[in-house]
Amino acid sequence: MDFLLEYAGFLARAVTVLIVVMMILSFATAMRARGRTRSGELLVSSLNEFYADLKEQVEHSVLDKSQLKALKKAKKLKDKQAAKEGSDKKRVYVLDFDGDIKASAVENLRHEITALLSIAQPSDEVVVRLESGGGMVHSYGFAASQLARIREAQIPLTVCIDKVAASGGYMMACIGDKILSAPFAAVGSIGVVAQIPNIHRLLKKNNIDVEVLTAGDYKRTLTMLGENTEPARQKFLQELQTTHDLFKQFVARFRPQLDIDAVATGEVWLGTDAQRLALVDTLQTSDEYLSKSAQEADIYLLEFTQKKSLQERVGLTAGAAVERVAEKGWERLQQRFMG
Repeated sequence: MDFLLEYAGFLARAVTVLIVVMMILSFATAMRARGRTRSGELLVSSLNEFYADLKEQVEHSVLDKSQLKALKKAKKLKDKQAAKEGSDKKRVYVLDFDGDIKASAVENLRHEITALLSIAQPSDEVVVRLESGGGMVHSYGFAASQLARIREAQIPLTVCIDKVAASGGYMMACIGDKILSAPFAAVGSIGVVAQIPNIHRLLKKNNIDVEVLTAGDYKRTLTMLGENTEPARQKFLQELQTTHDLFKQFVARFRPQLDIDAVATGEVWLGTDAQRLALVDTLQTSDEYLSKSAQEADIYLLEFTQKKSLQERVGLTAGAAVERVAEKGWERLQQRFMG
């Protein structure tokens, strides 16, 4: 009985915390109902320093004191000479894009590109480390348009594909002046797909009617609940084909060396075959490319981070509180059972 009372007390405390959290979140949502513009901050870090730190850690592990002393002296002389002569190194700006089905990362990418375009020169370079299996057409179209801003500013753009850039991911990648791919990266999928479940027969079997009312012959083509007709199906296929044609035209515009009809079959190729088909230019990882570039250029990683809203901050704090209560309750239950 004591165990049940203790467990009930724990549940009561957890439910109380959840209720308070919901009330706070509701209040925060109401306070922000007018939709203020959210801001963030741009973090800029030197990849040259990152690579130098890696090298230094290895040197301190494998070299003896005399070798380290000589190396330090040589580096000091080199830095002094470079400071005397001045630096005319080009700058390389690195952006990361990890795409989900909605291309949500474009919300940060757009600000990173705006920032770098305010200072970058045609003698500089932008490197995008891209990873995406594609997603919504309009979302990835917008993301690709952001990269097109770099091309329009006549700043060399290099896209690195270490793992996957397919469908909408390749729509973005094809904008690069130069596309690098790891040998086993998945590249391509220049195609369009749509899948819609339909439960009309199940509803009909259970005597459930669904009315789909439209104004305009093609306001609704295929539907999940109503009965799909052949004219509606053909119209939907026509729209898919139109989207595919636009996709092909877009890729052909930025990669004129492609045999677009040969590669726009919806297939995905590994990096080696993608190079043979001219979908990519060079087989090379982003690590190899950037570490070599660091020897002759100043490399900066740009990361824009959104400031969390009051609602999100409260939610994170409350979530941590609930987690602590749950952990404490679980520990007490374990102590009870293990005696």
